[in-house]
Amino acid sequence: MTRTSLIALSALTALTIAACGSQGDSARSAKVVATTNVWGSIATAVAGGHADVKAILTNDAADPHSFEASPADAAAIADATLVVINGGGYDHWADDVLKNHKNVTTVDAYSLLPHSAAGEANEHVFYNMAVAKAVAAKIADDLAGSDPAHADAYRANAAEFGKKTDEIAATEHAIGQKHPGSAVVSTEPVAHYLLSAAGVVDRTPHGFAAAAEEGHDPAPADVAAVLDLINGHQVDALVVNKQTETAVTKQLQDAARKAALPIVEVTETLPAGQDFLTWQRQTAEALAHQLDTAPVAAR
Repeated sequence: MTRTSLIALSALTALTIAACGSQGDSARSAKVVATTNVWGSIATAVAGGHADVKAILTNDAADPHSFEASPADAAAIADATLVVINGGGYDHWADDVLKNHKNVTTVDAYSLLPHSAAGEANEHVFYNMAVAKAVAAKIADDLAGSDPAHADAYRANAAEFGKKTDEIAATEHAIGQKHPGSAVVSTEPVAHYLLSAAGVVDRTPHGFAAAAEEGHDPAPADVAAVLDLINGHQVDALVVNKQTETAVTKQLQDAARKAALPIVEVTETLPAGQDFLTWQRQTAEALAHQLDTAPVAAR
């Protein structure tokens, strides 16, 4: 064999080995599936490009409560290295799939709710910064177990994410310090943990809130009670879930505008172009701003 042929063969062998190594790295890449883009954003922040992350529900106009998984969604969950769910009955469709795939490692955000808040029984835990921080740490630990080569990177990313959630929590706490005794009424208890962290009382009648959670029309008496709160300026703002608009929520918003009462819009999935931290930071800032402009409540 000529020297030229030997050189060519060596180069080809090297390329083949490199390609095999590259394919091996790709094959080992962890697959993370999140039920919504909220948890997908946190997983992406932790993964830092070392794992594939897929979010199933990404439509910021959809109602996560009424979502139904497709066969492709179920297949993605079954094939995942790690699945991140909200839990607490919020994404029940994922629970149904996971019942048949008990070997899939799962991070259940609701299960990480601090004990002090566990009795509040509100499944919208993505508005709880302690939960978001804990989810990031749990994702990092689970990915480190399946991909030890990037364990340090996963944990460093989770730690950095946790610092930023602490900053948002501080922003929330400052709202209550600036506006002690503030109160709101909500079309749905989506922002429960944000309001709690900010020291803002949600004066929504229990019957109205329960009906909203169950997807039912509230009783006329409960609607009247909410309208009384708005028209009588007994609250400082109306908190509206943009993703579940009904005739009743439109009626309440119309009443708030007529009463010059600020409206705070919240969502359950990420607005287009935003990540988790930006979304939560801007929502907290929006609440603070609207309370700054609120008329003095007559409560």
